[in-house]
Parts: sequence; structure tokens; C-alpha cells
Amino acid sequence: MDDVDDTLDDDVLDGGASPVGDGQTLTAELPESLAGQRLDKVLAPFFPDLSRARLQALIGEGRLTLDGQPVTDASRKAKAGTYTLVVPPPAPADPEPQALPLTILYEDEHLIVVDKAAGMAVHPGPGTPDGTLVNALLHHCGDSLSGVGGVARPGIVHRLDKDTSGVMVAAKSDVAHQGLSKLFSTHDIDRLYVALTRGAPSPAADTIETQIGRSPGDRKKMAVLRSGGRTAITHYRVEAVFGPQDKPLAARVACRLETGRTHQIRVHMASKGSPCLADPVYGASQPAQAVREMIAAAGLKRQALHAAVLGFVHPVTGETLRFETPPPADMAALEASLSEL
Repeated sequence: MDDVDDTLDDDVLDGGASPVGDGQTLTAELPESLAGQRLDKVLAPFFPDLSRARLQALIGEGRLTLDGQPVTDASRKAKAGTYTLVVPPPAPADPEPQALPLTILYEDEHLIVVDKAAGMAVHPGPGTPDGTLVNALLHHCGDSLSGVGGVARPGIVHRLDKDTSGVMVAAKSDVAHQGLSKLFSTHDIDRLYVALTRGAPSPAADTIETQIGRSPGDRKKMAVLRSGGRTAITHYRVEAVFGPQDKPLAARVACRLETGRTHQIRVHMASKGSPCLADPVYGASQPAQAVREMIAAAGLKRQALHAAVLGFVHPVTGETLRFETPPPADMAALEASLSEL
């Protein structure tokens, strides 16, 4: 569950929900200096997690009040005062089974392990109504998955960002769901990711421990915070550097998760000045021209991050399981090119 997914990349389902995803009452104190402007336009910056269209719809539904009085016209001129917006929780999704390709690494009556392809969201959400791993699992598993872990995300105990590839496990029974959820919450899961980064983090091996939460400057991003976030711990090791040894242009980095926060590896690598290559959110400045050309030639249009290893004790049988998959073609091609620098 890194992965907000909504990310959410390599996260367990313990940090990826939107701040207003479960329903919330929001307030905005509008000063006289902003009065007279169009209401939805002037209120939008006060509610950064809501799109303008979503804000307009909520106002139209009568969920906005000014000093206790309902306001239903989003285009009216704003008045100074205290605005209160009631955001309802999302309606429970009821995903439909879909016959989508699945790479299955292991399956029994209690759980299934898959190698998720980059570009596949884990579960339906805003902008991704179907075509997700949940839709594929419902088709493959049939009634055995129904209701396990809830209607909206049946069987899901952790997740990867849509554009992060790699190994995932899903529960097919309630006992497995409870057991897997406990393993993730107590960090008794072996999770190793491979990242191709801009430059190389220094030192070559270290543990990053920070607080991660929503960026105060951009509520759609996560960030390292001084306070108010959730503890995030990543152990990393540089496995190879590409280009000049004293100033590498790129690196292959193994990242082992101790916690699973939204976008954790992407945020931590960026905090070290070595974001994942081709990361559209945390990439910041561009890599060297030669590396950019290699990214394009490899067809990599997503963050260079792959969940390579997932190991755990089967929550029902007690068997020790470990699964490992190589990075897919885009990352493999890029690494092959980088090796020639």
C-alpha cells in the first residue's frame, strides 16, 4: 500500500483513504475581503480535497450552510461568515466480476497471490469504476470472495499503487482475511521492492524513519512531516549504480518496508534526493538527458517501482510462503540500458 491510492504504491490499507473519504463536516471562515466573488470559486481553496465539480454538486444537494442557513446556489455571490459543508461518506461500491488477465502465483481455498500488472488499480474508486484487481478476483474466485473484508474491497488486505507492479496477496475466506490483516498490522510480512532511482541515495544503505502525511501544499500528495503524520520506516540498500561512480546518474535500490504508508517508498526516496525514475508525482527535477532517452526507449510511463518479494506465514495452514517476481519488461529494459552507462 505504498500503498492514497487511491495509491495508493505500496500501502497496507491503513493510510490510503482521502481525508474526506469516510464523511466529514468541514468549515470555512470567509472574510469580508472575499465577499462578492462567485461562491464555489471562493470556497474551493478552503476545501482542497474536493474538486470544483464535487463542491458544486454538494452545494446543489443542500449540504452547505452559511451561519446555519442552507445555501444551494453555487454561482451566487459569496458573503462573509462561517460556511459549513457536510461531505457524506461514499456509497458502498458493489464491483462487478470482470474477465481480466491475472498472473496467479499461488492459490488455495483461503488466499490467492498474484503478480499485479502496472496500470491496474487494486479496487474501484473515483475515476476507476472498473477494470481493477477486485473486478478480476471476483470473476476468478466467484462466490468464494463475496463479502470477504467488505463489499467495496472484497479480499483486499493491502494494495499497490495503480502504476506499481508486483506481488500482492488477497484473502478468499474471512479467517484468512483476519489473519492476513493482523500480519500486516504487526509488520510480520516480508516486503521487498526494487526501485530505479535518479542518482543514488546516500549513504548506500540506511534506514529512513519519518512521519508521513498529506502534503500541506498539495493535498493530493504525501510528504515527510515534522509532526502530525504516521510513522514510516523503510530500510534500503543500493544494489547497483549507473554512470560515474562518484556521481551516479541512476541506481537500483532494494527497499524493505517495515511499515506500509501511502506512497511510502516514493516519498522516502524523494526525500533522499533520489526519486523513482519516471515518477510523475514525486520526480521533481528531470534526470540526465541520457537517462530520459532511455526511459522513453524502454516505454516506461510510470514510476520505476516493483514489489518484488512478498513473504508471510499462511494464516490458516501455518506454512511459510515466499514469492518473488522480476520487474516487468519496461523496468527490465530500462535497467539493461542503464547498465551500459
